[in-house]
Order: sequence, then C-alpha cells, then structure tokens
Amino acid sequence: MSDGLFSNPSDSDLFSAAESADRSARTGPLAYRMRPESLDEFVGQDKILGSGKPLRNWIENDRVPSLVLWGPPGCGKTTLARIIASKTKSRFESLSAVLSGVKDIKEAVERAKLAARTNRAKTILFVDEIHRFNKSQQDALLPHVEDGTVTLIGATTENPSFELNRALLSRARVMRLENIEATDIEKVLRRALTDSVKGLGNVLKMSDEAIVWLARTNEGDARRALTALESVALFGMGSEKILSLEEVKASLESAMERQPIPYDKVGEEHYNVISAFIKSLRDSDPHAGVYYLARMLEGGEDPIFIARRLVILASEDVGNADPRALQIALNAKEAVEFIGMPEGRINLAQAVTYLALAPKSNASYMSINDAIAEVRESGALPVPMHIRNAPTAYMKSEGYGEGYKYAHNAPGQRVKQSHLPDAIKGRRFYQPKEVGLEIQLKEKLDRINSDFE
Repeated sequence: MSDGLFSNPSDSDLFSAAESADRSARTGPLAYRMRPESLDEFVGQDKILGSGKPLRNWIENDRVPSLVLWGPPGCGKTTLARIIASKTKSRFESLSAVLSGVKDIKEAVERAKLAARTNRAKTILFVDEIHRFNKSQQDALLPHVEDGTVTLIGATTENPSFELNRALLSRARVMRLENIEATDIEKVLRRALTDSVKGLGNVLKMSDEAIVWLARTNEGDARRALTALESVALFGMGSEKILSLEEVKASLESAMERQPIPYDKVGEEHYNVISAFIKSLRDSDPHAGVYYLARMLEGGEDPIFIARRLVILASEDVGNADPRALQIALNAKEAVEFIGMPEGRINLAQAVTYLALAPKSNASYMSINDAIAEVRESGALPVPMHIRNAPTAYMKSEGYGEGYKYAHNAPGQRVKQSHLPDAIKGRRFYQPKEVGLEIQLKEKLDRINSDFE
C-alpha cells in the first residue's frame, strides 16, 4: 500500500513535525518507525546508489529525472522515493495505483501546479504499484511528466517493459532494485535493537546467532524481517535476558503463523521460478527440480498447474526416449487431484525426480513444430488419391483409394507407398535421437526408409 500524501502545497518537508513526533512515540509498526530517512541510513542497492552512481549523483545534485523503481517487495522502493523527495526539497504526493484513478491523478497534478505557482516548489508524484494503472491512467500522467509539472517515481514489482506503455516508459529511467542481502538485513535488525527512540533499544535483546538466523530467513525483505523482530519482541519484551536462537524460533512459532516465502503467482517471479523448474528437469538435475518444486508449493502455487507443466515436459523434453514419462506425469496429476495437498507433494516429487533422470529427446516436439511450419508455408496440399477415403461408388470411380496397399497383407506389415502430398514427398519430420528407447525407434525408422527409398 502507498503512504499518505501531503495535499497542502506548503508542506515541503518530507515528514511533518506531527509525523516525526508520531514516529518518536513508536505508535506505528516497527518497520514503519525504522524506515530510513537518509541515504546514509539506507542499506543495500549499492549498484544504483553507490558512490559515483548516476542515481546518487542525480539525488545529490537535485536533478532527479522521472524514475521507475523496479524490485521485489521489501527492497526499499517507497523509502527511496521518500528519501529522494526529502533530499531534493520536493513536495511528496503519493498515490496507490490499486486505489486511485484518473480523477486522483488530476487532483494531484493540480496541487503540484498550485505549489509551483505559489511556492515555486517541485513535486514528486510517487505511484505505488504503478503496473496496476491501465492505459488511460498511464496516459493521464504523460503530459504532466513530459512538461515537468511532476517528477514521477513509480514503484513496481513487475517488469516495467511488460506492464507500462512505451510512451510513459520512454519518459522515465528504470532503476532495478535487488533483494536486500542477509548481511544488510542484519544491519537493519541490529539498528532496530539498539535504537531506543524508534526501535527496540532497552526493550529486547537477542543473541548474535539469533540475529544472523533472523536475517538469513528473511533475506531480501527488510520489512518482513522487522515485522518478525517485532513479533519476537512481544515474547521477550522488557526482559534483561538475551534471547537465544531456540527462544526466537519458539516465539515466532507461537506469535504468528509460518510466513509464506515471497512468490507472486501472476507476476515475474512466477515465471522466473517455473522457468528454472522446467530447465532444471530438462538439464537432468533432480536436486534443483525438487528445490523449485518446493519453492512453488511453499509460495502457494496451484499444484495442478505444476502437474500440467510436468505432463507437457514429459512429451516435450523426454518424449519417446522414455514413453513411461508421460504416464508417470499423468499419474502424478491424477494422484494430486485424488489425494490433494499436502500429501500430493510426494506424488509431484516422484514425477519430478523421474523426469529429471529420464533420457531426454525433443524429437516429438520438433517434429510437430516442423510439420506446422510446413503446413503454414505450403498450405493445404492435396492428399494423395490412393490414401483418400472412398465411402461411395462415385468416389471410387473418381479414383479415390485406387492403388492403396493394405499393410497387414504385406510381409512385416510394411508396404512401399507414399503418404505425403506429392509436393513434399520424401520430407522427414520426425528425427529420433540416439538416446533411450529412441535408439530402437531410430534403427527401425532407418530400416523402413532404406527399404522403400
């Protein structure tokens, strides 16, 4: 969710005195109270904020262009936008793309124009989850970004090249933020544990081992790490005792449900993980296969979706090198539908490990793609007369079925006759590989081809 906006143009400071007092009083969530207020407090993202990097230079020289901050949840997109506004002495308007429409955009722009006229103040318009804006909403921003009425800072967890229209994207610089590393999360936690004004100083003490574990288990998401720390505080608040790792784990189990791992079932991360999953199986790596299976299941992915992908892979990447692979994948899908979760995970793991270690051939996949390409290029070529259906006397008189040789009446059930249209006679689509069962299929196909050439 986005943060509240400053609708009064005279509020040029990032945080009002009232808000600062509220933060000092520690009435908000720990993650909010510990939000960095300067670049020096901001951890991680050295690739874009390190010394001499363009974004840092833009901020320090007060020449920040419109930006799209692209990164996973909890990596600091909103916080960075607020720091930019504070550092550049700009007003900060905040909209949520989930809750706002064109009317809200126009109102924010009018406030920006008023601030520019009365106070010569610049305005940063922060749009959280900007990928949720539809085309008309994105178009409503364009003229005001282009003429400098507002400096747009959009935050998104999705690939902006997929979600934002080209016109808006061309007017902004995309900054890729990464997951915050465990060592940086550890710094955030230690700061919260020692800050007696905004944090938990004099309230909670934890062993180094517990801090490192909490940082590692929440790697990538500072907000989630601080939320977990706050849950631990409910267990050990006011105690002079230094909580051990075991006590921290126990407090989290009692204070909150197990947190799902970050996984967006419709966003880029969904496609990244399923891609890694399929490629691991294709590359015969069962270890990576079950790891990404676990990632998807723990992230709440539909197990039937996973099972369907296994059925596809069984034909696309294993094929006739091991025909049993398709049956195993289908059986796994049926088992998951019949048994449900969580036991269905075992059926999926069995199929995953089998498919990973099965011999690989994409010959069937390539054959249908090649055939489709031929059909699209050559069109509906006439079927040879001798293999056409001839249900009526008239059709027989026209030559339908004439000269057809019945395979079961021939030695080895093989006859020498062409089946492809004359224009592509002799074309080869299926090219079995020398792996698994396809070794035998290739030998048989080679014999057939040599017998009737």
